[in-house]
Amino acid sequence: MYIDSFDGSWFDHPFWRTGFLLTADRDLAKIRDSSVTAVVIDVEKGADVGPETGSAPRGHSSQAPAKPASPPMPAKARTAEPASAVQRPSGQEQDYEHASQLVLRSKREVKRMFAEVRLGRAVDAERVGALVDDIAHSVVRNPSALINLARLKSKDEYTYMHSVAVCALMINLARHLKLDEKLIRDIGMAGMLHDVGKTTVPDTILRKAGPLTDSEFEVVKRHTERGYRVLQRSNGVPDIALDVSRHHHERVDGSGYPFGLKGNDISIYSRMAAICDVYDATTSDRPYKNAWKPPEALAQMRLCEGQFDEDILSVFIQSIGIYPVGTLVRLNSGLLAIVVEERDDDFTCPVVSSFFRVSDRRRTIVQTRRVDAVFERILCAEDPADWGFDDWETLRDTALTQASRTTHRAA
Repeated sequence: MYIDSFDGSWFDHPFWRTGFLLTADRDLAKIRDSSVTAVVIDVEKGADVGPETGSAPRGHSSQAPAKPASPPMPAKARTAEPASAVQRPSGQEQDYEHASQLVLRSKREVKRMFAEVRLGRAVDAERVGALVDDIAHSVVRNPSALINLARLKSKDEYTYMHSVAVCALMINLARHLKLDEKLIRDIGMAGMLHDVGKTTVPDTILRKAGPLTDSEFEVVKRHTERGYRVLQRSNGVPDIALDVSRHHHERVDGSGYPFGLKGNDISIYSRMAAICDVYDATTSDRPYKNAWKPPEALAQMRLCEGQFDEDILSVFIQSIGIYPVGTLVRLNSGLLAIVVEERDDDFTCPVVSSFFRVSDRRRTIVQTRRVDAVFERILCAEDPADWGFDDWETLRDTALTQASRTTHRAA
């Protein structure tokens, strides 16, 4: 059947958009398990139109209940899964695996797109849109998975992965701002294409390890206007993407470029992009600067008084959490821990896996629990390199996997 819309807010349903053909049983199960009370279907677009009597007239939508009215199975009637049954990956493991594959594919796609633009070709908006659709779906499934994986990039792949990360961050921010869902694809494309003008900047400047000279910085600043012109000559690129490519370096206080726009003269989309762009840039290793820890980056952005839209920045911080998943933190109990899950009800008290004792610099038995502000609290974020964790990526990924399995068994 063709889903035309859902009853209620789009935050209540598990899809990034409405208006799609329902073909998979797993998607039907998602609707039944959600808080949606009804769906509106379009019988002209669906493949389920039949001659049965009593069906809705063609050209009209009909409303159908999303959940069966049958009572839940009594607790005694439920049977446990046999011990010999095949252990399937938990939902969070699947989300991270799916996001990991999507990140790799996205990197290839952005590399291809940038290479074609360097050759003077237009952007293939249809192909970019399809990639953005997949990213949006992944963000809705598990925002932490894709956003954190996209942030973990090497200096060499920064130019490409930055586009993917900003795309995901903007989609996630748009959802938390409760913007019209019909704009989400355009906002995601704006994030993906915001730096396409960097294709006109020589690699010797982009990859320079030291500070840029004034003349080199002037070359970099031209990427906004050049990117805008590239997108202008590309068919199917939404106006939001054109606006963001030109204005994502504008600042609310007028200190940005290329035009020094102020306040509401900058669109909400470019104000969103400015925040997402700076956050990902400062939390990524770049040729001329090592990454800040996410909490440090957010704190520094707060200190840039007047540069960013304060209301949007507050929502952005809520959307990613003060201590994003995968962050190394120090607890007042004298332990180091990895943040493995964020909590919407209190961003200062995430779920963590402690594994290292500070006093004697020894690893301990891994314990996963929610930080309790009464008995335990996070003192600060830590840099893994300061503690000699050469196997940090393995440590982090193992903690996330084990925590997801624990959550799955407890569910």
